[in-house]
Amino acid sequence: MIETLKSIILDFQEVELETGVPRRLKVKTVPGKATVCMGVRRSGKSTYLFQVIKRLLNNDVPRENILYLNFFDDRLHNLRQFGLGLITEAYYSLYPEKKNTETVYCFFDEIQAVDGWEPFVDRLMRTEKCEVYITGSSARMLSKEIATQMRGRALSWELFPFSFREFLDYKRINATHLSTKKRLLVQKAFDEYWETGGFPEVVGLDRYLRIKIHQEYFHAILFRDLVERHNISHPRAVMDLAHRLVDNTASLYTVNSLTGYLKSLGHKAPKAAVSDYLEWFEDAYFLFTVRIFDASLARSKTNPKKIYCIDHALVTSVASGILVNTGHLLENLVFTALRRVTPDIYYYKTRGGLEVDFLAQLQDRSRMLVQVCDSMAEPQTRKREVAALTEAMAEYDLKSGTVVTRNEEDQIKVDAGKIDVVPVWRFMLNLPES
Repeated sequence: MIETLKSIILDFQEVELETGVPRRLKVKTVPGKATVCMGVRRSGKSTYLFQVIKRLLNNDVPRENILYLNFFDDRLHNLRQFGLGLITEAYYSLYPEKKNTETVYCFFDEIQAVDGWEPFVDRLMRTEKCEVYITGSSARMLSKEIATQMRGRALSWELFPFSFREFLDYKRINATHLSTKKRLLVQKAFDEYWETGGFPEVVGLDRYLRIKIHQEYFHAILFRDLVERHNISHPRAVMDLAHRLVDNTASLYTVNSLTGYLKSLGHKAPKAAVSDYLEWFEDAYFLFTVRIFDASLARSKTNPKKIYCIDHALVTSVASGILVNTGHLLENLVFTALRRVTPDIYYYKTRGGLEVDFLAQLQDRSRMLVQVCDSMAEPQTRKREVAALTEAMAEYDLKSGTVVTRNEEDQIKVDAGKIDVVPVWRFMLNLPES
């Protein structure tokens, strides 16, 4: 096994790094802490590691001081039986002169694939002169393990598929100071982003290939991140539940109704199992649950919840198409844009019973009220959206609210302040960067 590890370490040092589009995630390393990058499968985590490696190389770090391993590599399958300690043994047998004299930069991709990685990384941080970078596609697993086993010796960051701003970077469009011509370019790029979504691999591909790849992602997430990882004995129930939720993107659900649905298909999945599946979907950064905003946690938990998917275009590639409409997709797109900025997102019901799609709490503790509406052209629609926002603004003493549309722009004065009606592309560009 040591010889295999040595050849993997040496092979990587000869590889030409594919660094892709520079991501806008600004990770800050802290001495003595491992840097953990989490996100959905195929969101670009490995490429992001290569970007970090490239920066180190550009800053004159020798190539031999970089140790990179991808734990999805089949050659590492037996490592769990020999123990992860073999990694440092193999590395320092290649470079004995570096031990405790030079900093070694360790990059471990998809480390959650190997049991018992936490004490190994913990020991590495304490006993060797190392800087450690880890990626994983399991939020709860990683954060739980980090909290218990690594005792605060790690800092976690989230990497999502391309944001619209990163998509513009890919298209080499600079979205600052928009002239008329530039604005038209940005709007044209948005139409493409609307079609393709943010997964880096599908950008620029034709529709047939995009759908095929999205469907592969869907199955890989379900089988590798749920069925295999949690040893689920009824994979068909998980598959049917995932399809049901994707079909109902941006809609309300209750655990009871989902349990009833699975029962109607002949699955014997109790409520507790359905709750677990929902948690595991979120854990894999695939489907996200949004609760009602309520000071009472008990009420917040018992009210129906809303479901959103990591990528609006993945929804169109996987959904049966009966229930998902452009309004739902637009709402999903606004959710993922907000989720890049903050995990604290809720829907809100005013005292008068009117619903606001999103109440987001930003990093600076400020709150943002957002309605999503395909078009405000219908007077009745306009009246409904404005009334809900106005009530919510008054209840939370907020001076502004936002209605996100496909392509309308306006400003509406109300008693509580103002409501900005903005096209979705502008809304995404105006959000703070994650």
